[in-house]
Amino acid sequence: MARTDETHLDDLRDEYRDAAPEPAPPARPRRSRRRGDAELAAPLAPVEFARYCWRQLTSMRTALFLLMLLAVAAVPGSTFPQENNDPAGVAQWMSDHPTAGPWVERLQGFHVYSSVWFSAIYLLLFISLVGCVLPRAGVHLKALRSRPPRTPARLERLPEHRGAQLAAAPGQVLEAARAVLAARRFRTEVRDGSVAAEKGHHRESGNLLFHLSLVGLLVAVASSSLFSYSGQRLVTVGGTMVGTTFDSFSGGVGADLSDVPPFTLVLDAMDVSFEAQQTTQIGEPRSFAADVTLTDEPGASPRRETIRVNHPAKVGHTQVSLSGNGYAPVIVVRDGAGNVVQDGPTPFLPQTANYDSTGVVKVPDALDASGAPVQLALQGVFLPSATTDAGGAPVSGFPDLANPVLVMQVWTGDLGLDDGVAQNVYTLETEGMRQVLDDQGRPVPLQLAPGQTVQLPDGLGSVTFERVERFASFDVRSTPGQSAALVFALLATTGLVMSLFLPRRRVWVKAVPDGAGGSRVQVAGLARGNDAGLADEVDGVLARLRAAVGEPGPEPGKSPPPPPVGDHEQPVHAPEERP
Repeated sequence: MARTDETHLDDLRDEYRDAAPEPAPPARPRRSRRRGDAELAAPLAPVEFARYCWRQLTSMRTALFLLMLLAVAAVPGSTFPQENNDPAGVAQWMSDHPTAGPWVERLQGFHVYSSVWFSAIYLLLFISLVGCVLPRAGVHLKALRSRPPRTPARLERLPEHRGAQLAAAPGQVLEAARAVLAARRFRTEVRDGSVAAEKGHHRESGNLLFHLSLVGLLVAVASSSLFSYSGQRLVTVGGTMVGTTFDSFSGGVGADLSDVPPFTLVLDAMDVSFEAQQTTQIGEPRSFAADVTLTDEPGASPRRETIRVNHPAKVGHTQVSLSGNGYAPVIVVRDGAGNVVQDGPTPFLPQTANYDSTGVVKVPDALDASGAPVQLALQGVFLPSATTDAGGAPVSGFPDLANPVLVMQVWTGDLGLDDGVAQNVYTLETEGMRQVLDDQGRPVPLQLAPGQTVQLPDGLGSVTFERVERFASFDVRSTPGQSAALVFALLATTGLVMSLFLPRRRVWVKAVPDGAGGSRVQVAGLARGNDAGLADEVDGVLARLRAAVGEPGPEPGKSPPPPPVGDHEQPVHAPEERP
């Protein structure tokens, strides 16, 4: 007899549980792919990640961002003095900003255009433009060789459509249409009872030319920044300048003094004239010219050149330009022992349009009347046409030599020439010096005309103003990428004009028999973007087609607008643009 009590039922349950397989774990709920839900993405493989980075770098959006970033990164170069152009300015800035100066130096603020961060932006921009433009150039070359697009099935649905009835046969109409479109600079193809024509591919050619020229412009500017140099030298009439010695020199990262040609320049004469007749333009400069003798290299034959403003002389690829001029009074200084300790022209730098000029004569090795060593300095102004202003102060009333006067003051003390620190020869550091005073405690003024001599007080000697010479300032410069930058800038402008003003148009002409030996002709056009001249283009093609088949007539009007599209009738779209 079978057991039916609860114990027997429990035993049956245990046997069933032991024989049944382990239940599967509950399935994880499937993540929703709706927008806005968090979703774990599989990590990219190294090659996929590199391809993703390359696509981001070579996108036009990134190129525009890097171009803007480069402009922003160039701002510190005009804010802080640069070491290669103005080392004295860098030292002065560091002295004026003792706290910020070391940080700016660490961040390469005084070497902006050769800094790591500026070079990185420049290189990334170059790579981005190249990676963006070159694939587009390959696609465009294929598009130039491709056939015009096929003719749409329903031309009446295109933006511009014209229809006409012609007596000529379809074959004659199509051949005439091909000739008309070819004459209007269309690329044509006759097929399936129609003529397909396309023009305006050079719109994209202009776009590519603009971007390729921008790459070339970047290369030209970079080469100019790396390999250009500029040096300045002041030369008095009769003086000589050697191409490896300059008053100041600045060069790119890849340029130094060894790149300057070893030429020699002798300043033979200066021709300077000013307006002296017209009262409204009195004193205005009329001509500046320097007659020089140039020797390109040691052992070469010398040649005569006249250097004018905007008309430099050339030594190889280096230009020698006239950048300034002024007066150099010939001053003779005798010390207290009667020795000539200074004899020669001293350049005085112009400060005003009338050539009020300042200058300094430094005499480090003089003796006083007792034979004791003394250092002298004469500081003052040179007035080519001396007069007085409303306050009675001496000034120059005209830039040419009419009444030359030299006004100077005398200083004694340590000139600082033995400290080993470079000094500006056109200024005087008066710290540590004493101004020579008269018996009443006033500064001793020296006022001399050409040929005059004055005695210095305290047995310091004498000063003679003999005559006036002229000087010229020359700028020696080489910018290897300048011509290339100009060419690429012009090409970029040409490409931009082409991309903006060349229309991209497609025109189709279809001719079918009308049953009476003639043809029913349809002419339709399509343009990329808004094109106000598309309607005139289509009208012109139809008018010339009529004339070509011998059926001149008035230009047909526009066809009526297409009927509305019903629920069972789909619109016919023009074929998509090929890349």
